Amino acid sequence: MPLSALSLPDADIWLDTEFLPVAEAVRLQQELTDTLQWRQEPIRLFGKEVLQPRLTAWYGDATAQYSYSGLSLAPQPWTPALQHLRTRVEQATGTTFNSVLLNLYRTGQDSMGWHADDEPELGPEPIIASISLGATRRFRLRPRYPQQPDHAALGLDLSTGSLLVMRGPTQQHWLHAVPKTARPVGPRINLTFRTIYPGARH
Repeated sequence: MPLSALSLPDADIWLDTEFLPVAEAVRLQQELTDTLQWRQEPIRLFGKEVLQPRLTAWYGDATAQYSYSGLSLAPQPWTPALQHLRTRVEQATGTTFNSVLLNLYRTGQDSMGWHADDEPELGPEPIIASISLGATRRFRLRPRYPQQPDHAALGLDLSTGSLLVMRGPTQQHWLHAVPKTARPVGPRINLTFRTIYPGARH
């Protein structure tokens, strides 16, 4: 099915729940789990250094240097599987991407805290294209500012093979997260394709 728009104020969000066939998503999840260089990075939160509650990997063009939460990441070169997915996402979105940040959630206790993808090197209105592989997890959105009473929080269950695209003013007005869950769930990989603008931080 094609991308369908979500109705949220001050946001431009699109979802395709069947972007990849299930069999292909299963195969890709196993390949990426086995072949990518996964790491558990230390980050600084509220003045303390803690390990991220998930595994991460950063791939892309050589110029796609990325910094967030006190981390400075140099990309690994594209693998054939990631390059193939990039081409398909670019065709679906009409956008070019030079990098992808991958998160591996091993169990329901792995998570992503509330944040916006608003680092300077992503540009003023970032386009983030996110593929989910593996177990279905709840993706949460909430207003960035409490003075937005008409901006109701939203939860999306992102199943394997789905594609979620956030663009326009979304990161300026909304935060997103993948919270922990007590339910027994299997591993999930999330690929977030993005464009890094070298030198934008300066």
